[in-house]
Amino acid sequence: MGRYIFKRVLMMVPVIIGISLVIFGLLEFSPGDPARIILGPKATEQAVEALREEMGLNRPFWLRYGNFLVDAARGNFGNSYRTKLPVTGEIMARFPTTLNLACGSMVIVALLALPIGILSAVKQYSLLDNATLAGALALSSMPGFWLGTVMILLFALKLGWLPATGGGSFISYLMPWFALAASHMATLVRMTRSNMLEVIRAEYIKMAEAKGAPEKVVILRHALRNALMPIITIIGMNFAGLLGGAMIIETVFALPGLGALAIISVSQKDVPMVMAVVLFIALLSGFINLLVDVLYAYIDPRLKSHYYNPRRKKQYTTTPVR
Repeated sequence: MGRYIFKRVLMMVPVIIGISLVIFGLLEFSPGDPARIILGPKATEQAVEALREEMGLNRPFWLRYGNFLVDAARGNFGNSYRTKLPVTGEIMARFPTTLNLACGSMVIVALLALPIGILSAVKQYSLLDNATLAGALALSSMPGFWLGTVMILLFALKLGWLPATGGGSFISYLMPWFALAASHMATLVRMTRSNMLEVIRAEYIKMAEAKGAPEKVVILRHALRNALMPIITIIGMNFAGLLGGAMIIETVFALPGLGALAIISVSQKDVPMVMAVVLFIALLSGFINLLVDVLYAYIDPRLKSHYYNPRRKKQYTTTPVR
């Protein structure tokens, strides 16, 4: 397994380099001059040109990008154009807010979507199933920023039940958590339902029922375990998506996280800060996907013997886990 993990980590290197090149290029060719933004519109051309030379903005694109990669490999992302402080310190100061928002939303997604999806599959074509599908369709159609704005207008301004801005306490995070989790919860409900329906119709499930096994045992021990593989994939992808989607939700609820920092930095063309935030989230998402792949082996031992053993020559079989 160690060799497999090492290979996956190596595969992340070209992905990170590609992401950094795209973001660096977009920032380079987007309108706006960082030196002009820093000095203001009333600064003279001589002052702007002197600052550009000091910041190295007059150097060729590939030279600046190469210098950035070398410094980033050493853990040095430079200083922010806006605050003149090291970008790493500001990212570490704001990351707990983003992590709190993403983890809280993921807990809500898992605690609500999995039971609802299982019940919807077990009670197929019932009123509960139809209501679940309709609710999932409605939630998946609502953008997070729109849902967050509606929740602020209803629960904060009209009813006065919750604070309008997040952060600081458990109750202040409730609306941001639900606004961020809504669309991901709808996706996981549909995925859980479809996989459970596929597994429930399998022959070994019918055999377990024919032997008189309790329905709860059949569903939770036999059906759910075999349906978990794609569900875990969706959960891992959702968590990575929650980290990216937190940018908009943090802006709506005035949360001091990485998303709000990235939006401010993009508007002021703070290249070091934007690059550091994007690469940090990309690395975190890559390691989350790696963790999901490793968890596969503990859910289905066949995968551990097939994928993580390089000397194995037997073909992979598709016999369900019972």
